Amino acid sequence: MSSNDQGLTGQGRVTVFAMFGTAFGYSTHHLDERRIGDVAVIGPLTPGVEWPRLWQMARTCGRPAAKDTELARWILIQATRAFVCGSNRIAQFHDQGWTLEPGGKRVTFEATYANRDHLWTGNLAVDGLSPDQVAERPSHYRT
Repeated sequence: MSSNDQGLTGQGRVTVFAMFGTAFGYSTHHLDERRIGDVAVIGPLTPGVEWPRLWQMARTCGRPAAKDTELARWILIQATRAFVCGSNRIAQFHDQGWTLEPGGKRVTFEATYANRDHLWTGNLAVDGLSPDQVAERPSHYRT
């Protein structure tokens, strides 16, 4: 795991989903010319919510002794569930611009997990989202 000292801009598939009342975005990034989306990019979209909130959710919902790699798997599976099953999906875009701000956290998986080798989290912005799509939502659960 490492910190993300540089920002990142991309264009591609983006899933916007709600979890515990917060809107998050999920996209992928490619590290080489194969373009296999080996990096999952996930971050909060709700104004005023910072990326550590995502890790706090994973810590609250995971095992008390979980290490960052296990927490990263929990984060990735929540985003994958929204993408595949539509669970709490707010929007799905096939070709949308996004920006991951500098800062955040990067984790490399020991083995490919949910078709990804890395998870990069940070504060995320997705082009063209309406205030309604990123607004805080009611939730039965709080973490």
